[in-house]
Amino acid sequence: MKPETKRRQNYRFLFPIQTRWADNDMYGHVNNVTYYSYFDTAANALLIQHAGFDLQNTPIIGLVVDSACSFLQELSYPEIIEVGVAIEKIGNSSLRYDLAIFKHGQLEAAAQGHFVHVFVDRQTRKSISIPEDMRDALTQFLL
Repeated sequence: MKPETKRRQNYRFLFPIQTRWADNDMYGHVNNVTYYSYFDTAANALLIQHAGFDLQNTPIIGLVVDSACSFLQELSYPEIIEVGVAIEKIGNSSLRYDLAIFKHGQLEAAAQGHFVHVFVDRQTRKSISIPEDMRDALTQFLL
């Protein structure tokens, strides 16, 4: 069953990424595992740019516990893509992102999926509540 294709206007945060030569596989298109790297990069960019998340020094870190991707169109090198990021749900200690990859200037997603971060204490790896300032900063990206 093919999912409904996501559209660019549904995302308030779009993160540009230049595909790399190494992203292509032997079939001449971006390998499927690389799409997850794009998702991870864009989700973390949202946290850094809009929630003040400091990857090196924050006492909490986000661990990916669930992800999925539907591949709708091929990507290849060289292309500039944009990854749309929205927040589907803010839980006590988790964020569920809604993500879509768009070819430059294209309105419909070439790939789309989700990603779940559970936030844990950096040292103990025990789940921890998302800080209020981070939660407040991310509410503007809720669907």
